[in-house]
Amino acid sequence: MSAKPILNALEATSRNFQQAARLLGIDSKLQRSLLIPFREIKVECTIPKDDGSLVSYIGYRVQHDNARGPMKGGIRYHHEVNIDEVNALAQLMSWKTAVVDLPYGGAKGGIGCNPKDLSTSELERLTRVFTQKIHDLIGIHTDVPAPDMGTNAQTMAWIYDEYSKFHGHSPAIVTGKPLDLRGSLGRESATGRGVVIATEALLAEHGKSLKNLTFVIQGFGNVGSWVARLLHEKGAKIIAVSDITGAIKNPNGIDIPKLLKHKEKTRSLKDFPGGDDLDPTELLVHECDVLIPSALGGVINREIAKDVKAKFIVEAANHPTDPEADEELSKKGVVVLPDIYANAGGVTVSYFEWVQNIQGFMWDEKRVNCELQKYMTKAFHDIKDKCKTFDCNLRMGAFTLGVQRVARATLLRGWEG
Repeated sequence: MSAKPILNALEATSRNFQQAARLLGIDSKLQRSLLIPFREIKVECTIPKDDGSLVSYIGYRVQHDNARGPMKGGIRYHHEVNIDEVNALAQLMSWKTAVVDLPYGGAKGGIGCNPKDLSTSELERLTRVFTQKIHDLIGIHTDVPAPDMGTNAQTMAWIYDEYSKFHGHSPAIVTGKPLDLRGSLGRESATGRGVVIATEALLAEHGKSLKNLTFVIQGFGNVGSWVARLLHEKGAKIIAVSDITGAIKNPNGIDIPKLLKHKEKTRSLKDFPGGDDLDPTELLVHECDVLIPSALGGVINREIAKDVKAKFIVEAANHPTDPEADEELSKKGVVVLPDIYANAGGVTVSYFEWVQNIQGFMWDEKRVNCELQKYMTKAFHDIKDKCKTFDCNLRMGAFTLGVQRVARATLLRGWEG
Protein backbone atom coordinates (compact mmCIF):
# COMPACT_ATOMS: atom_id res chain seq x y z
CA MET A 1 0.00 0.00 0.00
CA SER A 2 1.65 3.25 -1.10
CA ALA A 3 1.92 6.30 1.14
CA LYS A 4 -0.05 8.38 -1.36
CA PRO A 5 -3.58 7.24 -0.43
CA ILE A 6 -2.64 7.61 3.27
CA LEU A 7 -1.42 11.16 2.66
CA ASN A 8 -4.55 11.89 0.66
CA ALA A 9 -6.72 10.43 3.42
CA LEU A 10 -4.94 12.68 5.93
CA GLU A 11 -5.34 15.76 3.75
CA ALA A 12 -8.92 14.95 2.83
CA THR A 13 -9.95 14.39 6.46
CA SER A 14 -8.55 17.77 7.58
CA ARG A 15 -9.94 19.48 4.48
CA ASN A 16 -13.41 18.05 5.12
CA PHE A 17 -13.23 18.95 8.82
CA GLN A 18 -12.20 22.54 8.03
CA GLN A 19 -15.01 22.94 5.50
CA ALA A 20 -17.58 21.51 7.92
CA ALA A 21 -16.33 23.74 10.76
CA ARG A 22 -16.63 26.78 8.47
CA LEU A 23 -20.22 25.90 7.52
CA LEU A 24 -21.08 25.37 11.19
CA GLY A 25 -19.42 28.64 12.25
CA ILE A 26 -17.15 26.95 14.81
CA ASP A 27 -14.54 29.44 16.06
CA SER A 28 -10.86 28.76 15.43
CA LYS A 29 -9.99 28.00 19.09
CA LEU A 30 -12.64 25.28 19.36
CA GLN A 31 -11.62 23.96 15.92
CA ARG A 32 -8.05 23.57 17.13
CA SER A 33 -9.22 21.87 20.33
CA LEU A 34 -11.37 19.41 18.34
CA LEU A 35 -8.41 18.48 16.13
CA ILE A 36 -5.82 17.91 18.87
CA PRO A 37 -5.96 14.31 20.15
CA PHE A 38 -6.89 13.72 23.80
CA ARG A 39 -3.87 11.41 24.18
CA GLU A 40 -1.15 9.86 22.01
CA ILE A 41 0.51 6.68 23.27
CA LYS A 42 3.72 5.23 21.86
CA VAL A 43 5.17 2.09 23.42
CA GLU A 44 8.11 -0.21 22.81
CA CYS A 45 7.18 -3.89 22.52
CA THR A 46 10.08 -6.34 22.76
CA ILE A 47 9.40 -10.06 22.37
CA PRO A 48 11.48 -13.22 22.04
CA LYS A 49 11.08 -14.75 18.58
CA ASP A 50 10.62 -18.50 18.17
CA ASP A 51 14.38 -18.89 17.58
CA GLY A 52 15.14 -17.17 20.92
CA SER A 53 16.38 -13.86 19.48
CA LEU A 54 14.83 -10.61 20.74
CA VAL A 55 13.02 -8.19 18.44
CA SER A 56 11.45 -4.77 19.17
CA TYR A 57 8.40 -3.15 17.61
CA ILE A 58 6.70 0.18 18.18
CA GLY A 59 3.04 0.19 19.20
CA TYR A 60 0.73 3.21 18.95
CA ARG A 61 -2.67 4.18 20.32
CA VAL A 62 -4.17 7.59 19.54
CA GLN A 63 -7.20 8.52 21.63
CA HIS A 64 -8.74 11.41 19.75
CA ASP A 65 -11.86 12.60 21.56
CA ASN A 66 -14.02 11.43 24.47
CA ALA A 67 -16.66 14.19 24.65
CA ARG A 68 -19.44 11.81 23.55
CA GLY A 69 -18.29 8.66 25.36
CA PRO A 70 -15.52 6.04 25.48
CA MET A 71 -13.14 6.11 22.54
CA LYS A 72 -13.52 3.42 19.89
CA GLY A 73 -11.36 2.25 17.00
CA GLY A 74 -9.35 -0.55 15.48
CA ILE A 75 -5.84 -1.86 16.04
CA ARG A 76 -3.91 -2.64 12.84
CA TYR A 77 -0.75 -4.69 12.39
CA HIS A 78 0.98 -3.34 9.29
CA HIS A 79 4.59 -2.53 8.43
CA GLU A 80 3.65 1.03 7.39
CA VAL A 81 1.82 1.99 10.61
CA ASN A 82 2.95 5.48 11.63
CA ILE A 83 1.68 8.12 14.05
CA ASP A 84 0.32 10.47 11.31
CA GLU A 85 -1.81 7.75 9.75
CA VAL A 86 -3.07 6.58 13.15
CA ASN A 87 -3.91 10.19 14.07
CA ALA A 88 -5.96 10.75 10.90
CA LEU A 89 -7.86 7.49 11.35
CA ALA A 90 -8.58 8.22 15.04
CA GLN A 91 -9.99 11.63 14.10
CA LEU A 92 -12.12 10.04 11.39
CA MET A 93 -13.56 7.61 13.98
CA SER A 94 -14.70 10.56 16.14
CA TRP A 95 -16.78 11.92 13.24
CA LYS A 96 -17.94 8.45 12.07
CA THR A 97 -19.31 7.35 15.47
CA ALA A 98 -21.07 10.73 15.80
CA VAL A 99 -22.69 10.42 12.33
CA VAL A 100 -24.47 7.20 13.35
CA ASP A 101 -25.06 8.66 16.83
CA LEU A 102 -23.15 6.04 18.82
CA PRO A 103 -22.12 7.16 22.35
CA TYR A 104 -18.42 6.99 21.45
CA GLY A 105 -15.43 9.10 20.55
CA GLY A 106 -12.67 8.09 18.13
CA ALA A 107 -9.42 6.17 18.60
CA LYS A 108 -7.05 4.10 16.48
CA GLY A 109 -3.95 2.04 17.15
CA GLY A 110 -1.42 -0.24 15.60
CA ILE A 111 1.94 -1.94 15.69
CA GLY A 112 4.53 -1.40 12.97
CA CYS A 113 5.09 -5.03 12.01
CA ASN A 114 4.37 -7.35 9.11
CA PRO A 115 2.03 -10.02 10.55
CA LYS A 116 2.84 -12.36 7.62
CA ASP A 117 6.46 -12.56 8.89
CA LEU A 118 5.39 -13.62 12.40
CA SER A 119 4.28 -17.04 13.62
CA THR A 120 1.02 -17.39 15.57
CA SER A 121 2.89 -17.69 18.88
CA GLU A 122 5.00 -14.59 18.05
CA LEU A 123 1.82 -12.64 17.24
CA GLU A 124 0.31 -13.76 20.54
CA ARG A 125 3.39 -12.66 22.50
CA LEU A 126 3.44 -9.30 20.70
CA THR A 127 -0.29 -8.71 21.35
CA ARG A 128 0.07 -9.58 25.04
CA VAL A 129 3.11 -7.28 25.52
CA PHE A 130 1.27 -4.43 23.76
CA THR A 131 -1.76 -5.00 26.04
CA GLN A 132 0.48 -5.01 29.15
CA LYS A 133 1.90 -1.63 28.08
CA ILE A 134 -1.48 0.04 27.50
CA HIS A 135 -3.87 -1.83 29.85
CA ASP A 136 -4.19 1.07 32.29
CA LEU A 137 -4.91 3.53 29.44
CA ILE A 138 -7.73 1.57 27.79
CA GLY A 139 -10.92 0.42 29.53
CA ILE A 140 -14.59 -0.55 29.12
CA HIS A 141 -15.60 3.09 29.72
CA THR A 142 -12.37 4.68 28.43
CA ASP A 143 -11.21 3.18 25.14
CA VAL A 144 -12.50 -0.01 23.49
CA PRO A 145 -10.27 -1.48 20.70
CA ALA A 146 -11.44 -3.63 17.74
CA PRO A 147 -9.84 -5.56 14.85
CA ASP A 148 -8.50 -3.74 11.78
CA MET A 149 -6.05 -4.49 8.98
CA GLY A 150 -3.81 -7.46 9.92
CA THR A 151 -5.73 -8.29 13.12
CA ASN A 152 -8.79 -10.47 13.73
CA ALA A 153 -11.07 -12.10 16.34
CA GLN A 154 -8.14 -14.14 17.68
CA THR A 155 -6.11 -10.96 18.31
CA MET A 156 -9.08 -9.56 20.27
CA ALA A 157 -9.30 -12.80 22.31
CA TRP A 158 -5.64 -12.36 23.39
CA ILE A 159 -6.20 -8.70 24.36
CA TYR A 160 -9.34 -9.66 26.32
CA ASP A 161 -7.48 -12.41 28.16
CA GLU A 162 -4.41 -10.29 28.97
CA TYR A 163 -6.50 -7.27 30.07
CA SER A 164 -8.65 -9.53 32.31
CA LYS A 165 -5.52 -10.68 34.19
CA PHE A 166 -5.15 -7.11 35.47
CA HIS A 167 -8.80 -6.03 35.73
CA GLY A 168 -10.88 -9.18 36.20
CA HIS A 169 -13.38 -10.67 33.69
CA SER A 170 -13.90 -7.88 31.11
CA PRO A 171 -15.44 -9.09 27.82
CA ALA A 172 -16.50 -5.49 26.94
CA ILE A 173 -12.85 -4.32 26.68
CA VAL A 174 -12.71 -5.22 22.97
CA THR A 175 -15.25 -5.89 20.22
CA GLY A 176 -14.98 -8.19 17.22
CA LYS A 177 -14.31 -11.16 19.54
CA PRO A 178 -14.98 -14.81 18.65
CA LEU A 179 -18.60 -15.86 19.34
CA ASP A 180 -17.41 -18.31 22.03
CA LEU A 181 -15.94 -15.38 23.99
CA ARG A 182 -19.06 -13.19 23.89
CA GLY A 183 -18.66 -11.81 20.39
CA SER A 184 -21.89 -10.67 18.73
CA LEU A 185 -23.95 -12.50 16.14
CA GLY A 186 -24.16 -10.50 12.92
CA ARG A 187 -20.73 -8.88 13.41
CA GLU A 188 -19.10 -10.64 10.45
CA SER A 189 -21.69 -9.38 7.96
CA ALA A 190 -22.23 -6.01 9.68
CA THR A 191 -20.20 -3.69 7.45
CA GLY A 192 -21.59 -5.26 4.26
CA ARG A 193 -25.15 -5.23 5.60
CA GLY A 194 -24.74 -1.57 6.61
CA VAL A 195 -23.60 -0.73 3.06
CA VAL A 196 -26.73 -2.39 1.62
CA ILE A 197 -29.06 -0.58 4.07
CA ALA A 198 -27.36 2.72 3.20
CA THR A 199 -27.68 2.00 -0.53
CA GLU A 200 -31.40 1.24 -0.17
CA ALA A 201 -31.96 4.50 1.75
CA LEU A 202 -30.10 6.49 -0.93
CA LEU A 203 -31.98 4.90 -3.83
CA ALA A 204 -35.37 5.33 -2.10
CA GLU A 205 -34.59 9.06 -1.84
CA HIS A 206 -34.25 9.08 -5.65
CA GLY A 207 -37.41 7.03 -6.18
CA LYS A 208 -35.48 3.89 -7.19
CA SER A 209 -35.17 0.36 -5.80
CA LEU A 210 -32.45 -2.31 -5.86
CA LYS A 211 -34.39 -4.60 -8.18
CA ASN A 212 -34.31 -2.52 -11.36
CA LEU A 213 -30.67 -1.41 -11.22
CA THR A 214 -27.26 -2.80 -12.18
CA PHE A 215 -24.34 -2.99 -9.72
CA VAL A 216 -20.55 -3.24 -10.01
CA ILE A 217 -18.50 -4.21 -6.92
CA GLN A 218 -14.76 -3.67 -6.60
CA GLY A 219 -13.28 -5.93 -3.91
CA PHE A 220 -14.56 -9.36 -2.87
CA GLY A 221 -13.12 -9.70 0.64
CA ASN A 222 -15.28 -9.65 3.77
CA VAL A 223 -17.16 -6.44 2.91
CA GLY A 224 -17.46 -6.86 -0.88
CA SER A 225 -18.61 -10.47 -0.70
CA TRP A 226 -21.28 -9.70 1.92
CA VAL A 227 -22.50 -6.70 -0.09
CA ALA A 228 -22.76 -8.93 -3.19
CA ARG A 229 -24.51 -11.75 -1.29
CA LEU A 230 -27.09 -9.45 0.35
CA LEU A 231 -27.78 -7.44 -2.84
CA HIS A 232 -28.26 -10.70 -4.76
CA GLU A 233 -30.71 -11.96 -2.11
CA LYS A 234 -32.72 -8.76 -2.52
CA GLY A 235 -32.98 -9.28 -6.29
CA ALA A 236 -30.35 -6.77 -7.46
CA LYS A 237 -28.41 -7.49 -10.65
CA ILE A 238 -24.63 -7.56 -10.11
CA ILE A 239 -22.97 -7.37 -13.51
CA ALA A 240 -19.26 -7.16 -12.60
CA VAL A 241 -17.05 -8.01 -9.62
CA SER A 242 -13.29 -7.86 -9.02
CA ASP A 243 -10.67 -8.64 -6.41
CA ILE A 244 -6.88 -9.08 -6.25
CA THR A 245 -7.09 -12.24 -8.42
CA GLY A 246 -8.97 -10.65 -11.34
CA ALA A 247 -12.37 -9.42 -12.54
CA ILE A 248 -15.44 -11.00 -14.13
CA LYS A 249 -18.57 -9.67 -15.83
CA ASN A 250 -21.95 -10.97 -16.91
CA PRO A 251 -24.43 -8.46 -18.38
CA ASN A 252 -27.33 -10.75 -17.38
CA GLY A 253 -26.23 -10.77 -13.73
CA ILE A 254 -23.70 -12.92 -11.88
CA ASP A 255 -24.96 -15.85 -9.79
CA ILE A 256 -23.37 -14.74 -6.50
CA PRO A 257 -23.89 -17.96 -4.43
CA LYS A 258 -22.15 -19.92 -7.24
CA LEU A 259 -19.34 -17.35 -7.39
CA LEU A 260 -18.84 -17.58 -3.61
CA LYS A 261 -18.52 -21.38 -3.86
CA HIS A 262 -16.08 -21.01 -6.80
CA LYS A 263 -13.95 -18.53 -4.84
CA GLU A 264 -13.94 -20.77 -1.75
CA LYS A 265 -12.79 -23.73 -3.85
CA THR A 266 -10.20 -22.02 -6.08
CA ARG A 267 -9.32 -18.94 -3.96
CA SER A 268 -9.79 -16.91 -7.16
CA LEU A 269 -12.48 -15.25 -9.29
CA LYS A 270 -10.75 -16.43 -12.48
CA ASP A 271 -12.20 -19.19 -14.68
CA PHE A 272 -15.68 -18.78 -13.17
CA PRO A 273 -18.04 -20.52 -15.64
CA GLY A 274 -20.87 -18.01 -15.00
CA GLY A 275 -19.07 -14.95 -16.37
CA ASP A 276 -16.40 -13.61 -18.74
CA ASP A 277 -13.03 -12.24 -17.72
CA LEU A 278 -12.81 -8.45 -17.53
CA ASP A 279 -9.71 -6.26 -17.40
CA PRO A 280 -9.65 -5.17 -13.71
CA THR A 281 -8.63 -1.63 -14.75
CA GLU A 282 -11.92 -1.30 -16.65
CA LEU A 283 -14.12 -2.31 -13.72
CA LEU A 284 -14.45 1.18 -12.17
CA VAL A 285 -15.54 2.68 -15.51
CA HIS A 286 -17.86 -0.22 -16.43
CA GLU A 287 -21.38 0.73 -17.51
CA CYS A 288 -23.70 0.42 -14.45
CA ASP A 289 -26.14 2.29 -12.21
CA VAL A 290 -24.35 1.82 -8.87
CA LEU A 291 -20.60 1.39 -8.31
CA ILE A 292 -19.46 0.05 -4.92
CA PRO A 293 -15.70 0.30 -4.28
CA SER A 294 -15.02 -1.96 -1.29
CA ALA A 295 -11.28 -2.59 -1.54
CA LEU A 296 -8.43 -0.11 -1.06
CA GLY A 297 -8.36 3.65 -0.61
CA GLY A 298 -7.44 6.13 -3.35
CA VAL A 299 -8.73 4.01 -6.28
CA ILE A 300 -10.88 6.71 -7.94
CA ASN A 301 -8.67 9.59 -9.03
CA ARG A 302 -9.52 12.52 -11.33
CA GLU A 303 -8.66 10.60 -14.53
CA ILE A 304 -10.86 7.64 -13.64
CA ALA A 305 -13.64 9.94 -12.39
CA LYS A 306 -13.88 11.48 -15.89
CA ASP A 307 -14.78 8.05 -17.33
CA VAL A 308 -17.05 6.77 -14.52
CA LYS A 309 -20.44 5.80 -16.01
CA ALA A 310 -22.24 4.96 -12.74
CA LYS A 311 -24.94 7.33 -11.49
CA PHE A 312 -24.30 6.45 -7.83
CA ILE A 313 -21.10 5.57 -5.96
CA VAL A 314 -21.39 3.94 -2.52
CA GLU A 315 -18.07 4.06 -0.64
CA ALA A 316 -17.81 0.72 1.17
CA ALA A 317 -13.99 1.10 1.38
CA ASN A 318 -12.27 3.78 3.43
CA HIS A 319 -11.45 6.82 1.30
CA PRO A 320 -11.75 5.26 -2.19
CA THR A 321 -12.36 8.67 -3.87
CA ASP A 322 -9.73 11.38 -3.71
CA PRO A 323 -10.81 15.06 -3.36
CA GLU A 324 -10.02 15.97 -7.02
CA ALA A 325 -12.16 13.04 -8.19
CA ASP A 326 -14.94 14.26 -5.89
CA GLU A 327 -15.05 17.60 -7.76
CA GLU A 328 -15.08 15.83 -11.13
CA LEU A 329 -17.91 13.46 -10.12
CA SER A 330 -19.98 16.27 -8.69
CA LYS A 331 -19.68 18.19 -12.02
CA LYS A 332 -21.02 15.08 -13.78
CA GLY A 333 -23.92 14.81 -11.34
CA VAL A 334 -22.75 11.48 -9.87
CA VAL A 335 -24.12 11.03 -6.33
CA VAL A 336 -21.46 9.80 -3.87
CA LEU A 337 -22.51 8.20 -0.56
CA PRO A 338 -19.48 8.82 1.69
CA ASP A 339 -17.46 6.17 3.55
CA ILE A 340 -17.87 7.99 6.88
CA TYR A 341 -21.52 6.88 6.76
CA ALA A 342 -21.71 4.04 4.20
CA ASN A 343 -19.32 1.67 5.98
CA ALA A 344 -20.35 2.53 9.57
CA GLY A 345 -22.28 -0.77 9.94
CA GLY A 346 -19.18 -2.43 11.41
CA VAL A 347 -18.68 0.03 14.27
CA THR A 348 -22.45 0.10 14.90
CA VAL A 349 -22.58 -3.66 15.51
CA SER A 350 -19.37 -3.34 17.58
CA TYR A 351 -21.40 -0.95 19.76
CA PHE A 352 -24.14 -3.61 20.03
CA GLU A 353 -21.49 -6.18 21.08
CA TRP A 354 -20.22 -3.81 23.80
CA VAL A 355 -23.80 -3.18 25.03
CA GLN A 356 -24.51 -6.95 25.17
CA ASN A 357 -21.26 -7.57 27.09
CA ILE A 358 -22.05 -4.86 29.65
CA GLN A 359 -25.60 -6.20 30.11
CA GLY A 360 -24.33 -9.77 30.26
CA PHE A 361 -27.21 -10.62 27.93
CA MET A 362 -26.70 -11.63 24.29
CA TRP A 363 -29.14 -10.83 21.47
CA ASP A 364 -30.25 -13.09 18.63
CA GLU A 365 -29.12 -12.21 15.10
CA LYS A 366 -32.54 -10.91 14.09
CA ARG A 367 -32.40 -8.24 16.79
CA VAL A 368 -28.84 -7.22 15.83
CA ASN A 369 -29.84 -6.76 12.17
CA CYS A 370 -33.06 -4.97 13.10
CA GLU A 371 -31.22 -2.46 15.33
CA LEU A 372 -28.59 -1.94 12.61
CA GLN A 373 -31.36 -1.12 10.11
CA LYS A 374 -32.76 1.44 12.58
CA TYR A 375 -29.43 3.19 13.22
CA MET A 376 -28.31 3.31 9.57
CA THR A 377 -31.69 4.55 8.30
CA LYS A 378 -31.97 7.28 10.93
CA ALA A 379 -28.40 8.43 10.21
CA PHE A 380 -29.21 8.76 6.50
CA HIS A 381 -32.18 11.05 7.23
CA ASP A 382 -30.06 13.10 9.67
CA ILE A 383 -27.45 13.56 6.92
CA LYS A 384 -30.15 14.60 4.39
CA ASP A 385 -31.39 17.24 6.87
CA LYS A 386 -27.88 18.70 7.07
CA CYS A 387 -27.63 18.67 3.23
CA LYS A 388 -30.81 20.77 3.08
CA THR A 389 -29.68 23.15 5.85
CA PHE A 390 -26.26 23.84 4.30
CA ASP A 391 -27.13 23.16 0.64
CA CYS A 392 -24.22 20.70 0.35
CA ASN A 393 -23.46 17.21 -0.95
CA LEU A 394 -23.77 14.01 1.11
CA ARG A 395 -20.09 13.97 2.15
CA MET A 396 -20.30 17.46 3.60
CA GLY A 397 -23.73 16.66 5.09
CA ALA A 398 -22.17 13.73 6.96
CA PHE A 399 -19.14 15.74 8.11
CA THR A 400 -21.24 18.68 9.37
CA LEU A 401 -23.48 16.22 11.24
CA GLY A 402 -20.53 14.41 12.89
CA VAL A 403 -18.49 17.52 13.71
CA GLN A 404 -21.52 19.40 15.08
CA ARG A 405 -22.43 16.53 17.45
CA VAL A 406 -18.87 16.38 18.82
CA ALA A 407 -18.63 20.20 19.11
CA ARG A 408 -21.99 20.38 20.93
CA ALA A 409 -20.98 17.68 23.43
CA THR A 410 -17.66 19.48 24.01
CA LEU A 411 -19.38 22.81 24.71
CA LEU A 412 -22.08 21.27 26.91
CA ARG A 413 -19.48 19.53 29.07
CA GLY A 414 -17.81 22.88 29.71
CA TRP A 415 -15.18 24.01 27.29
CA GLU A 416 -13.48 27.28 28.14
CA GLY A 417 -12.54 29.13 24.94
